[in-house]
Amino acid sequence: MAAVVISPGELRDLLSGNESRVCLLDVRWALGDPDGPQHYLDGHIPGAVFVDLETELAAPPSPARGRHPLPAPEQLQRCARSWGVTTGEPVVVYDATGGMAAARAWWLLRWGGVSDVRILDGGLPAWERSGGPIAVGTEAEPKQGDVVLSPGALPVIDAEEAAEWTGLLLDARAGERYRGEVEPIDPRAGHIPGAISAPTAENLTPEGTFRPAAELRARFEALGTGPVAVYCGSGVTAAHQIAALEVAGIRAALYPGSWSQWAHDPERPVATV
Repeated sequence: MAAVVISPGELRDLLSGNESRVCLLDVRWALGDPDGPQHYLDGHIPGAVFVDLETELAAPPSPARGRHPLPAPEQLQRCARSWGVTTGEPVVVYDATGGMAAARAWWLLRWGGVSDVRILDGGLPAWERSGGPIAVGTEAEPKQGDVVLSPGALPVIDAEEAAEWTGLLLDARAGERYRGEVEPIDPRAGHIPGAISAPTAENLTPEGTFRPAAELRARFEALGTGPVAVYCGSGVTAAHQIAALEVAGIRAALYPGSWSQWAHDPERPVATV
């Protein structure tokens, strides 16, 4: 669990140390809430850099690739350097929604080969509850980083592999979307045939922190066995599911196109429950 998340107290200790610099990334984003930059200006952890999920953690959307395709590696590297990500220095990402958005930055940087990336457990609310300081307004431009990204450090699958997946294919969306009862965004309701419902929200405690590793492992083991792959609506909250699986000691692949890609392809079958 220590390799995936960091507590507010541990982050304060890290920030107060003199031996290492910490790259702090504020990744506040939520579906239907375009005001992440304003939330950042209203209050953030001192020294944090705001990261725009829509433009920096994803390529432009399209029906063929989904709502949040993976960014081109060279674009991701340029953005990471502009945030101050530097070779050999730790990165901590946070949001205000239990890591649901920040996990996308965690996953992309880990996919790019950055090994020391952690999610602030409980995000900004936990930081504030712990008495951590809050800064208002803009920060000084971060020092340009020098990180070199080499994508492929975490596994991914495409639509064809998702269709033929013989292990455990987890659908991280809310249960009602999986069952096809509602579909507020994408053109068809339902789920990929053979997928199992595993809502991401169930990875968290009521306080918005990750459940203990043993609880998470029991949760996922109860769903089935075999190689694990995860999808969601557009590849964002699926990254949170993969982080929870990592906490549980289980490596999983991401289907980046997720339902937003699958549902746009009329040749792909849809299941409902």
